Amino acid sequence: MTSASGPNAGWRSAMPGGGLLPSGLAGRTTPPGDGHGPETGPPTVTIGSYPDYSTAQRVVDYLADNRFPVEHTAIVGTNLTLVETVLGRMDTGRAALIGAGTGAWFGLFIGLLFGIFTVGNWLGVIVVGLVVGAIWGAIFGAVAHAMTGGQRDFTSASSLRAGQYAVIVDATLADQARQLLGRLNLGTSAPAPTPETR
Repeated sequence: MTSASGPNAGWRSAMPGGGLLPSGLAGRTTPPGDGHGPETGPPTVTIGSYPDYSTAQRVVDYLADNRFPVEHTAIVGTNLTLVETVLGRMDTGRAALIGAGTGAWFGLFIGLLFGIFTVGNWLGVIVVGLVVGAIWGAIFGAVAHAMTGGQRDFTSASSLRAGQYAVIVDATLADQARQLLGRLNLGTSAPAPTPETR
């Protein structure tokens, strides 16, 4: 097999075999120090793939309970999907309100810093910092939203979700991990580990 060159060589070399994972993460071994960046450590082998994180976590916990050196283990999420959950509408008033809240926290922090070193009315300094921070935050929030020109009139939260979770271990410890996992009963709610050997 010829090796590809370039910054994505590890990824390309795994693709012709139909694998969905870069080398080293899907049961294939990858020698350290391939010349394309810093060494990533010893070769790794996938000992099981699971549909959810809790099952993969349970596998690693089981290995730890049986004195397996889990510092040579990793849980790798694959088939990643970016999910952006829309939380609600965003208009100038709401942007100003959110900005006021953020500014109030910042103003409170600045007020506390100045209040510590104030000889007189330290409570007044804290309140002034809070109020000034809220006003500037509201102004900044409203102006920032108005500058978008209505192109993003909603708030959202983004998260990454994996379709599958692979448990990988150093290649030298793979047989020991598989022997331990042979005794683990995952029950009927989760499929048994699917070891990949290549």
